[in-house]
Amino acid sequence: MARKYKKRVSDKEIAKRNIKKKKMDSDFISNLKFLCIVGAAFVLAGVASMQLYLSSQPPIKNLEQFKPNIVTKFYSHDGEVIKTFTAYTFSKVELKDVPEELKEAIIATEDKNFYRHGGYDIFGLARSTIQNVLAGHVVQGASTITQQLARILFLSNEKTFTRKIKELVIAARIEKTISKDQILEMYLNNVYLGSGAYGVEGAARIYFNKHIKDCTLPELALIAGLPQAPSVYSPYNNLDLAVKRRNQVLTRMYKMRYITKDEYEKAKEAKVVLNDMPQFYTTNKAPYFCDYIMQELQKLGFDENEIIHGGYKVITTLDSKAQIAANEAVVRDLRNWGLTGDAKQAAVFSFDPTNGRILVYVGGKDYTKSQYDRVTQAVRPPGSAFKPFVYAAALEKGISPNDFIEDLPITIGGWSPHNYGNKYRGKIPVYSALMVSSNVCAARVIQEVGVRSVIQIARVLGIETPLEYDYTIALGSNGVKLFEFTRAYGAFANGGYVVQPYGIERVETSRGKVVYKASKTKITHQLSLKTAAEMTAMLRTVITNGTGAAANIGKPAAGKTGTTDDNKDAYFVGYTPNIVTGVWVGSDDNTVMNKSIQGGTVPAIIWKDVMKVATEPYGKLEFNYPEVVLEPFKLNTANIQIIGDEEEQEKPEENANEANVSKTEINPQDVINSVKSSINQNVASPSQSVPSQISQPVSQKQPVQQLPKTTAPSPIPMAIPESLH
Repeated sequence: MARKYKKRVSDKEIAKRNIKKKKMDSDFISNLKFLCIVGAAFVLAGVASMQLYLSSQPPIKNLEQFKPNIVTKFYSHDGEVIKTFTAYTFSKVELKDVPEELKEAIIATEDKNFYRHGGYDIFGLARSTIQNVLAGHVVQGASTITQQLARILFLSNEKTFTRKIKELVIAARIEKTISKDQILEMYLNNVYLGSGAYGVEGAARIYFNKHIKDCTLPELALIAGLPQAPSVYSPYNNLDLAVKRRNQVLTRMYKMRYITKDEYEKAKEAKVVLNDMPQFYTTNKAPYFCDYIMQELQKLGFDENEIIHGGYKVITTLDSKAQIAANEAVVRDLRNWGLTGDAKQAAVFSFDPTNGRILVYVGGKDYTKSQYDRVTQAVRPPGSAFKPFVYAAALEKGISPNDFIEDLPITIGGWSPHNYGNKYRGKIPVYSALMVSSNVCAARVIQEVGVRSVIQIARVLGIETPLEYDYTIALGSNGVKLFEFTRAYGAFANGGYVVQPYGIERVETSRGKVVYKASKTKITHQLSLKTAAEMTAMLRTVITNGTGAAANIGKPAAGKTGTTDDNKDAYFVGYTPNIVTGVWVGSDDNTVMNKSIQGGTVPAIIWKDVMKVATEPYGKLEFNYPEVVLEPFKLNTANIQIIGDEEEQEKPEENANEANVSKTEINPQDVINSVKSSINQNVASPSQSVPSQISQPVSQKQPVQQLPKTTAPSPIPMAIPESLH
């Protein structure tokens, strides 16, 4: 009985406990439901409040006139930005000029609901918030294009909750201020896309050397994939990763039916063809020139910090198209001729001889590896490119281009120059002597007019580098600076007037106020019009019939080649009526280049590549000079003699075979082989005849068979360097 009672009590207690437990469970579920309802209500209330708050935000004043942070920019004469002092490329483009494929790619990748939301995606925000709370820090973003624009324009990139709130507020205000299309346009112009590019136009220039409107679908997709992680996905940093990201963008475009399956498949297989110029040139079109401009600004009284951070607009004289052509020509032509080492360099300098505007300025082939400016700093011997100053001194003293001179061996003091291959032509006109770059004729001319006269001509034409009081300068033994040397040639192009080159047209503040405007450049008259005209007529034959044939641009032009001993330096300096350009090619370490590298090869080819672009606006403009008649002359082949031991000859600065080089695509080995077979064969056309009236020769010498023993007293004391004996 007792046991039955205890059992009943036990069962009763168990039942009570079960009932109590069920009640507690029911209460918990009820409480949980209540909390969820209350929580949802709070969330909805919060969302509603946020929506109400954001919708009540006022528009942003003057947002349409917003510009990136104020920085100083250098502009070319034709309006292109050549440098900004934040080291990035920024080029504004209107939305109508942006390809539809790029707009679609950006929207598909960054914000598929862009045209449907009010500046923020509340559901995406909630999703990312939960993920961030669970992780304890920000791991996922849900920024719309408008929010990204808000961050770009007004906020930092720090990943904090407070910044996110600010981002939402500003995004809402932006949506209240401008249209969706205007938001998209501002975003496309200001988003950072890696490798120094701000905006899609800047990215197209940097990565593909194109305008954005000219990019293909796969190129546009690559650009559209960059905003998420510009440095990570930059094709310059990781091409494989950039291609993978590009294909992700294409996949999204296909899923959203922006592109067809066929377009999708073809774009995925497309190879990436990047801009092959050194990357630095995409953010600074003319780095050596910009350094020169900085120095000029400081001379004008601008402080360096003021220049960099002052927000100035500096309009320069540079021709952006010709500058780009020069940048590309230096890299391409040096590579094509095997000059690939860091020591192998080239420099180009162009200016307008009528007003002094600097048009092209290349101080080396890669500024990132060497900031040494070979235009204004390097002092290199010009070889035969110096001979025009010798002949100009002769013309100033009354010698005519049609006067005859003996192309025969000569000894001046202890100096006995030689022609290439020890070949001599006998009596030839002065203009022919310059055309074929005869060394002995140049020596005879400087002996006739005197070293002092030649130095004086060089000085008044603008060569400031010290010149040795020495007959050997006739063959370009003395170093010069390319800037000064090219400036001096300007007098031949401009009627004997020497014009000082300059690079700054004007300087404006960020508000457009002009604080500096270039005055008229310094001009002095140093040569007679007659001498300038005769020199131009003579130097035109160098391009049409002589050693500078590779520089022929198919329009009136004159110039001179130059190559130094052992092929260490090569020059070509030439001009049209409106542009003078000098080109130097050589080795920084003064080592010997390939023997095929002469003034008539690489320098002449670079000159041609630059001048074809630079002279395009002028057409085939003729020199405005009185007519100069160069009397026809036929070389008597019986007069050509080879005198002396060829192995003992002094290395000439010129190879007459350069006259046979006329195309940019030249095989250096072909030049070498051609040199051996056809050097100095013709001075002029075989159809030309000897003029009946022969002017008085510059100087009379003994017959050919006695010339090796002939000496001529030096009228001016001098010291001949031992290396030139």
